[in-house]
Amino acid sequence: MNQQMLIICNESGRPTGEYLPKALCHQGEGRRHLAITLLLFDREGQVLLQRRKHGLFDDVWDLTAATHLLHHCDGSDESIDDAAARCLWREYQIEPVHVAVLGAFSYFARYGERCENEYCFTLVGELNGSFKLNPEVAYGSQWVDQADFYADIARSPEKYSPWAVLAVPIIRAPSVRVEGVIAVVEPL
Repeated sequence: MNQQMLIICNESGRPTGEYLPKALCHQGEGRRHLAITLLLFDREGQVLLQRRKHGLFDDVWDLTAATHLLHHCDGSDESIDDAAARCLWREYQIEPVHVAVLGAFSYFARYGERCENEYCFTLVGELNGSFKLNPEVAYGSQWVDQADFYADIARSPEKYSPWAVLAVPIIRAPSVRVEGVIAVVEPL
């Protein structure tokens, strides 16, 4: 995974034409790169959360899935839809589902000598079928009532990934397209 080439962007999410290995993008101050975070709902109004295995923010609750947009060896850049499909298959063995981009935010979060420095698109979709969680990416997952999730993340944001905390206001206000929100998350 550390051999992945990430798409470098400015604070507004515009690609600069530069690509760097994943490891370099997460060292020191890092380099801002494109990412997605995705929340799946079901018919009953529940949301699928996972307790993420992560190199920087390990063993915290997260939205359904998250990944980077990749630059491929053939010179092409991955689309948001392709990144979402790849991520859902890798993390849950879910066939592609329709997703909608609600907005995006730019953030920086430090963890020791490493960091997250991302322009992160916030996506939502619906899942009413089964899935098989990949134990390499998460300790577990669960369906949670949407209102209970929003209340818990507001009450205890430290239990969640920084990008999940920043994505929730966008998800809760889908009629407002939010872009260019810049946040700095304090070290844990």
